[in-house]
Amino acid sequence: MKTFNVPEFYRSPIISKVKQFRKIQDPRKQDNKPTVLDFSGVKYYIARHFGFCYGVENAIEIAFKALDENKGKRIFLLSQMIHNPAVNKDLTERGVEFLQDTEGKELISFDTLTSNDVVMIPAFGAPLHLIKLLEDKGIKTESYNTTCPFVERVWKKSEQIGKTNHTIIIHGKYTHEETRSTFSRSEQHSGAVVVVKDMAETKLLGDFVEGKKSQEEFEKIFAQKFSKGFDIKKHFDKVGVINQTTMLATETQEIADYFKKLMVALHGEENIKNHFADTRDTLCYATNENQDATYGLLETDADLAIVVGGYNSSNTSHLVELCERKFPTYFISSASEINGNSISHFDYPNKKQLSTANFLPDKRPLKIVITSGASCPDSLLDEVMNKINSIVGATKSVEEVLKNLYSYS
Repeated sequence: MKTFNVPEFYRSPIISKVKQFRKIQDPRKQDNKPTVLDFSGVKYYIARHFGFCYGVENAIEIAFKALDENKGKRIFLLSQMIHNPAVNKDLTERGVEFLQDTEGKELISFDTLTSNDVVMIPAFGAPLHLIKLLEDKGIKTESYNTTCPFVERVWKKSEQIGKTNHTIIIHGKYTHEETRSTFSRSEQHSGAVVVVKDMAETKLLGDFVEGKKSQEEFEKIFAQKFSKGFDIKKHFDKVGVINQTTMLATETQEIADYFKKLMVALHGEENIKNHFADTRDTLCYATNENQDATYGLLETDADLAIVVGGYNSSNTSHLVELCERKFPTYFISSASEINGNSISHFDYPNKKQLSTANFLPDKRPLKIVITSGASCPDSLLDEVMNKINSIVGATKSVEEVLKNLYSYS
């Protein structure tokens, strides 16, 4: 796989060694058991896969290239390049400005833009109408387009099934930048698109597919989540499921299986190919790997889990969701949220900050699961471990621990 020129300050002395160790030990990525770092007094179970993915490294390389090549020019990002506060802060400190927030609200008027300005497209992509708006101003959006190749693969799949008149069902969060970008292209290719967030919404939609509820109810329940002119009486004859690439992979598959079963019930097994498109290959490899590695973490006997990443990061939130199935789990953006034996952490479902005192149990050795989202620099995990080591009073040096790496068994 291609390697990218990512700034060295995102790398880390500890995590880079862990990743190198696992690459040598498990080159075919068949072992999802975590790596163990034993600092004596505290053991860390490090997920087999985590941190910067292909798409994120690609985006970072392009962004810093844009800065190097356009000194003296105004440089903008359409919205946050990726969902990580540390990376976005690095860019804004270097003069990059955001045109929109994560939900598409204008922060800087597009009327102020000129053909001399540089506008970077974020890793999530951009809706077609915004691309056209920028290009009409003479701004070359392809020059610094950081759209993830795996997001573009989803767009290609939507085009493919749109050409066969399938209604496109997007598993995603309808306000998320990636879903808005995918919706825009799906609407162009198919004309009939609807977004579902989870299995609960999927089953609600199933009632409309089966004709149990009215068009009026559909428009109320799925307001802002369907394409213009959507008609439940004609647009559910043929369907295909694609996804926001950072969603929970198992749920995307569950949603696809649900609609396939529904189509079989309505049209018969012998006719399923005429009514349901197989789209399982739109799942992002990094999302799959990180989530599979998190299942590996659940096999450990850890005392708690720490997940590091941006609070608006969808893929990170799903790692939190998985860890919470077994461990007390703390979702933080950086080591600065740990203050002695107190931790400030994010309650993702309720979108609020919480504070927990005495989050580290008194037992020794303390066992901690640790992982991060696909947009989180490895250096942030080093900082978290170093801070906890100082609190716990770990006695082994980093050098000694790295000499004795092993995978959990």
